[in-house]
Amino acid sequence: MSGLIGKKIGMTSIFDENGKNIPCTVIEAGPCVVTQVRTNEVDGYEALQLGFDDKAEKRATKAANGHFKKAGTSPKYKVVEFQGFEEEYKLGDTITVEHFNEGEFVDVSGTSKGKGFQGVVKRHGFGGVGQATHGQHNRLRAPGSIGAASYPARVFKGMRMAGRMGGEKVKVQNLRVLKVVADKNLLVVKGAVPGHKNAYVIIQK
Repeated sequence: MSGLIGKKIGMTSIFDENGKNIPCTVIEAGPCVVTQVRTNEVDGYEALQLGFDDKAEKRATKAANGHFKKAGTSPKYKVVEFQGFEEEYKLGDTITVEHFNEGEFVDVSGTSKGKGFQGVVKRHGFGGVGQATHGQHNRLRAPGSIGAASYPARVFKGMRMAGRMGGEKVKVQNLRVLKVVADKNLLVVKGAVPGHKNAYVIIQK
């Protein structure tokens, strides 16, 4: 799937032609520079490596500086490979937000917000005493009974318990593109996308 690297700016809402208020997310999508072209002859597959968000040369390794110098661009913070571009691109070309069209659907993936160590009510939606999950008695948010008796004398893997929540790769599919603001490199998509403000996201057609 072809696409671009972007940065989540934040959420807002816009009105459609019927006056309905639509929640949406604003993403700074590109411009992305082609930093490497993968070919069947050399790499065994075809893909484009794109770089996004300039980085100072002193903050990059010598190897990275050399890699980006071949493409004639400054070092980048985020580098991702994409497949499925219909157009032919060569090293150093720039791909902008105009790669997307209003009305089409995209998939957006990123790292979800980290929420730290959470209990079973927040993490797995347990109901507590009111819904009597897992045989507990008089405690509202406790997990309750988790294991069997002397056989099998252990807790099975995958048991829903308290633990660290969030900070995982999440993909949200089929978000409609509401607006493409080419002069500001902005993409407005319907609904929410994973990550905090200024988090990197990957937008795929």
